[in-house]
Amino acid sequence: MHIAVIGTGYVGLVSGAGMADFGMKVICVDKDREKIKRLEKGEIPFYEPGLEELVQRNMKAGRLSFTTDLKKAVKQALVVFICVGTPPAPDGSADLSQVREVALSLAEALDDYKVVVTKSTVPVGTNRWIKSLIDKHKKNNVAVDIISNPEFLREGSAV
Repeated sequence: MHIAVIGTGYVGLVSGAGMADFGMKVICVDKDREKIKRLEKGEIPFYEPGLEELVQRNMKAGRLSFTTDLKKAVKQALVVFICVGTPPAPDGSADLSQVREVALSLAEALDDYKVVVTKSTVPVGTNRWIKSLIDKHKKNNVAVDIISNPEFLREGSAV
């Protein structure tokens, strides 16, 4: 199975590397070109015991790769994980601007049925909002299902 993981922060990178280690073919996407260049060299931008070895092993096995090309990654994948930041907004609510940006990019990239998984920490109702954004902006009449897989990682013991 091919999986795209959008966002290579803590949640996205740990999740992507973990799924690759279970035999999935995973492509992790980030718009930060320098971060992708470092990841392609096996350089991890944060400390998590065992993650560097996990990433390097799965890159070497051809199960884990990195790109800035969201459209290419989505085209190859059946399942797309949204793992972008949702920092607090000034009023204390979740800032969903990065999630919105990904949803709009997905709408443009969809060419076949996809399962979109929300892994970012988001409020109740966000999946319906993502679905409506994608449905409103998609270029063709392809089906998409949105599901939630909340993040419960504990830093320092996620691997």
